[in-house]
Amino acid sequence: MTKHARTRKPRWTDEDARFDVANRLFFRLYQASNLMHKTGSRAVSAYGTTTQQWAVLGALSRPVTVEQGMTVKEMIKFLGVSRQNLTAVLNRLEKSGLVERTRIVEDGRIRRIRLTKKGAETWANMLVNIRSYYEAALADFTIEESTQLYRLLDRLRISLSRL
Repeated sequence: MTKHARTRKPRWTDEDARFDVANRLFFRLYQASNLMHKTGSRAVSAYGTTTQQWAVLGALSRPVTVEQGMTVKEMIKFLGVSRQNLTAVLNRLEKSGLVERTRIVEDGRIRRIRLTKKGAETWANMLVNIRSYYEAALADFTIEESTQLYRLLDRLRISLSRL
């Protein structure tokens, strides 16, 4: 064996390289998720809300849902959360007077969740902090980069949902 052959690094296959990139990517997503939770919590803490509550209030404040609200099943699908986690968040929001759950007349087992007047006002006030948070978090990105990142993450979300 020549000296050169002994010092040569093992060659990576495409499969090895793809795994390494995937491993780094998923770790970065994990880190980013944790930081989003930590820093996002600070952004909305003045309103006595958590990032999970922020997500629920945001889902209910969309123009397509503000009047009719959403069923629990619709919200689970939209937010990608478990029923158990969502129920706990809804209980806290309802206790705070920010959302209400009403039974659907046609099927009493199904409930619609809507923002209360207090919830809509709280959301409107939270938007000031949320807007500032988004601006600070994305300050180093152009609108094109932010759009590209959104589209790439959406493709990843779709792939993950098929697993």
